[in-house]
Amino acid sequence: MNIQRWFLLCVCLLALTACSSGGGGAQQLETAQFEEKQNNKEHAVKLYEEIVSKYPGSANAKIAQERLAVLKGGK
Repeated sequence: MNIQRWFLLCVCLLALTACSSGGGGAQQLETAQFEEKQNNKEHAVKLYEEIVSKYPGSANAKIAQERLAVLKGGK
C-alpha cells in the first residue's frame, strides 16, 4: 500500500510540474497574439519580451522574437 501511495504522489507531483511550466510560454504567447490582434501593441510587446526572457531557446521564444522584430520595426 505504501508503494502505491508513493507512486501516486510522484505522478501527481510530475503532473503539477508539467502544468506549472506553462508549456514553455504557450499561454503567454497566445495572450500576446490576442493582444496584438486587439491593437494593444504595448501589452503584446511586454508579453513577447517576457516569453523570450523566461523561455530562451524554446519554439515559443523564437516566435515571440519574430513578432517583436515586426512590432518594434514598425512593419
